[in-house]
Amino acid sequence: VQLVESGGGLVQAGASLRLSCAASGRTTSNRSMAWFRQAPGKEREFVAAIGWSGEITFYADSVKGRFTISRDNAKNTMYLQMNSLKPEDTALYYCAADSPFRRPTGNSREYDYWGQGTQVTVSS
Repeated sequence: VQLVESGGGLVQAGASLRLSCAASGRTTSNRSMAWFRQAPGKEREFVAAIGWSGEITFYADSVKGRFTISRDNAKNTMYLQMNSLKPEDTALYYCAADSPFRRPTGNSREYDYWGQGTQVTVSS
C-alpha cells in the first residue's frame, strides 16, 4: 500500500484546511486508517482514526470538535477536514493504514503503512 498526502499549506489561525490521503497498490477499503502529526522537536502524536467502513471514528482530545475524519472507499481516499485551526496545530501530518480487518487505534505502532507527510502551518 502506497499512501500520498496532500492539502497542507500555510493558513492563519481560525482558517480551515482539508487534507487528503490517496492510497494505491492494495486496497485500503478493508483497513482502518488514521492521521498522525509531528511538530518540530516533538514526538509523533495521534490525531484521528477511522474504521474500514467509516462507521467508527475517534479523535485526540486536542482536535475533537474541530477536525473530522472521513473516507471514500470507492476512491481509496481518506480525508481530514480541519476547522478553526490554531498555531499549535502546526505540524507535519501523516496518514497511516493498518493490516486488514483490524479495529482502528491511536497507537502508531499498530500501523503498517505510512505516507511521507504534508506540512500544515498555522500563523497567529
